[in-house]
Amino acid sequence: MLSVPVIDFDKKNMGTLDVPEGTLKTEVRPDILQSVVRWQLACRRAGTVATKTKGLVRGGGKKPFKQKGTGNARQGSSRSPLMPGGGTAFGPQPRDYSYTLPKQVRKAGLRIALSYLMSEGRFWVLDNMTVDGKTKSLNGDLKRLGIEKSVLVDDAGNTNLKRATRNLKKFKFVAVQGLNVFDLLKYDGCLVSKAALLQIVERLGENNVN
Repeated sequence: MLSVPVIDFDKKNMGTLDVPEGTLKTEVRPDILQSVVRWQLACRRAGTVATKTKGLVRGGGKKPFKQKGTGNARQGSSRSPLMPGGGTAFGPQPRDYSYTLPKQVRKAGLRIALSYLMSEGRFWVLDNMTVDGKTKSLNGDLKRLGIEKSVLVDDAGNTNLKRATRNLKKFKFVAVQGLNVFDLLKYDGCLVSKAALLQIVERLGENNVN
């Protein structure tokens, strides 16, 4: 078991929380982190690029010239890919770039990202994240902690925290269910409530918590 110190917004010691070492003390594997981040970005990719085929280009209903006697190659539409202003043959069409990544790899990536931040001293556990919903108040609390950039993790029902972080460029509220490797590495820090950490441990399949 690993004892993690628990503090409040005034840096006052609120005790410790024992969690399985596998959650916050896993060997850092850059290859797994890269695989998970690439998977996340692929799933987020819109894939809306498209070109018009001859059936989508406006016009072209009339045969451009008669079949025989002109000396030109026969054409049935002025919107053929062979004609200026015509459609595109075999052009890109909207597609889904997402693919499946094994669940165990995704869990491993999250453990590694959390362990990396823990080893770098950028993982903090708060006794609770009760705030009044005001951005100015939350910004002052974070300054007292000495945190400049971080992901704030708590239960999805904490609407006040979500509201208070909307206008903070260097902080992002992430519900426990939406915690991911990309955001952890992008914001380079994780501030999590004690209750949220228990949920994270349960999500990762580590049930021995004291």
